[in-house]
Amino acid sequence: MLAKEVLDKIKSGATVKVFEKVKEGDKERLAQFSGLVIARKHGSEAGATFTVRATVAGVGVEKVFPIHSPIIEKVTIMNSPRKVSRSKLYYIRNLSRKETQQKVGTGK
Repeated sequence: MLAKEVLDKIKSGATVKVFEKVKEGDKERLAQFSGLVIARKHGSEAGATFTVRATVAGVGVEKVFPIHSPIIEKVTIMNSPRKVSRSKLYYIRNLSRKETQQKVGTGK
């Protein structure tokens, strides 16, 4: 289970790196998925989730992670947004990378 201070920092606009356990045959390894949190749903109750969006090989990929899942090993917060005007950032799907960085404020 994730720590309380990490759960508080997972919010829309944050850039995160999620490490999840992947079982391949009889071996288990850690796979990482890093991207922008575009939604956080249902607070911290049993069915709570957060959605992470990343661009992989030029294609937008979104993954929904249950907060209380035993598959999630750890979540690293890369940076937090300075200010995001909405709780759900679904409009990011239609923006370019440069426009996204300007809107969310995660640009270099």
